[in-house]
Amino acid sequence: MFTYPKIDPVALDLGFIQIHWYGLMYLTAFGLAWWLGKVRAAKPNSGWTNEQVSDMIFYGALGVVLGGRVGYILFYNFSSFISDPIMLFRVWEGGMSYHGGLIGVLTAMYLFGRRYNKTFFQTIDFIAPLVPLGYFAGRVGNFINGELWGRVTDVPWGMVFPHVGPEARHPSMIYQGLLEGLLLFIIIWFYSSKPRPTMAVSGVYLVGTGFFRFINEFFRQPDAHLGFIAFEWLTMGQLLSVPLVFIGGALLYFAYRAKPDNSKNNKTKKSTKKLNS
Repeated sequence: MFTYPKIDPVALDLGFIQIHWYGLMYLTAFGLAWWLGKVRAAKPNSGWTNEQVSDMIFYGALGVVLGGRVGYILFYNFSSFISDPIMLFRVWEGGMSYHGGLIGVLTAMYLFGRRYNKTFFQTIDFIAPLVPLGYFAGRVGNFINGELWGRVTDVPWGMVFPHVGPEARHPSMIYQGLLEGLLLFIIIWFYSSKPRPTMAVSGVYLVGTGFFRFINEFFRQPDAHLGFIAFEWLTMGQLLSVPLVFIGGALLYFAYRAKPDNSKNNKTKKSTKKLNS
């Protein structure tokens, strides 16, 4: 059993302004996405420039912050927002919804694609492998804030979070960072390293993130003001994750269904050569 190491959420106090670790983790996430985007753009025939990558990160940052915060308010804490509307702007206190951030990013990428004359899925397929490492950085920020702790457990690696009681709990924010962050990054980065049909990379990302989030919710403590949505086990996070898996599966199905049959094309080419000879 481990004890949560008390960490000051303020990384630097300049008197007139405080710089929080949570905010620095977001900057780290955007920096990683920018660097990985440049790596992908440098590949032959990528169709992307460094300037487009930089602009895409700017659009994506706005989508993450605005969508994540608004999503948290709508999905998880609308009652508190009604009594204290200013809480919407106190991002450093935590309270960001992954699903809200996803919607925000998708909206931002649609607007970005219109500006640069790229289709929606050209943009989404390119950005999908850049996201998971940023998600990992965000979960590190949650750990520093001592939030999103897990359910009570007796596993050897359980952690005592002093501000929520003496029981050991699953460090569920670490689970999420490892599965939805590092593991998903490895899967989708290697999958996207070879040419794939349009929508396929996006499909893998949605299936992966939806599935891993659904599993992780069994270890995460449900929000106190929401509890279980149904069946004494279904959480809001799981309810929002199920559509991601189905949408991702549909994208994969249509991506490979629409993929040209290279074997037929090769047969046609061979028969044409015979006729010409």
